[in-house]
Order: sequence, then C-alpha cells, then structure tokens
Amino acid sequence: MGQLVVMGATALCTFGTAPGNILPKSQGTCMVQGKPAATIQDNSVASITPFGLCTSLANPQVAAATAAALGVLTPQPCMLTAAGPWIPTKPSILVGGKPCLTNDCKLTCANGMGMISIVNPGQVTTVTT
Repeated sequence: MGQLVVMGATALCTFGTAPGNILPKSQGTCMVQGKPAATIQDNSVASITPFGLCTSLANPQVAAATAAALGVLTPQPCMLTAAGPWIPTKPSILVGGKPCLTNDCKLTCANGMGMISIVNPGQVTTVTT
C-alpha cells in the first residue's frame, strides 16, 4: 500500500547530493491532513525543489565541467528536467481528477538520467489500497 504524497514531502535523485521537497501545484482542492495532495503531474521545477548538485556524467553540464577538470568528476547545480509525469502505481485513484502521487511512484530526470523517488510522503496516516 502506498501513502499519498502531500506538501512538504521529500524526494531523492540517484545522482543528487541533497533531498528535494515536493510542492504540489497541479491541484489545490484535495487536502490530506490539511496539506495539498500531490498528483503525478507535479513533476516540474515549480513542484520539486533541486537536489543540490548533480553528479551524473549524462548531464551535459557535469560532463563539460568534468572534461575541463581533466576527468575529475565536477558536480554541477541540479536542473531537473522531468522525462514525463511520475510513473503511477495507483492510476485509478484520482486526486483533483488526476492520478494520485504515492510514495512508491518514480520519476526519471532527462537531464542526468537520475531516478527520483519519494523518501518521506509528508504524512503517515492516509494510504491507498
């Protein structure tokens, strides 16, 4: 069973150096414990704060900086570019008319090919079945 993700949830990218926060923007009417619930459409830089520095050589900025440093990995600021919406695990459960975002959903970053996952849904009592 997945937990619904709400405002203030935290996520990690496999190539990031810090957690990011989820700030639901795709809907504002459905609340969980007084916080806006997130949907799979909350996948932009407006909805997810940066993950610190990116360490992926698939990221053109990291590759260029690493080449300039003669092969020494040189992380660069995270610039999330979602490769689509979150991959839903409960597509039939809707929040504001859109599939809900649960803590077991995944998102791919097209900029560095990192896999983003939820580490803290922001609440602990509302689950999907």
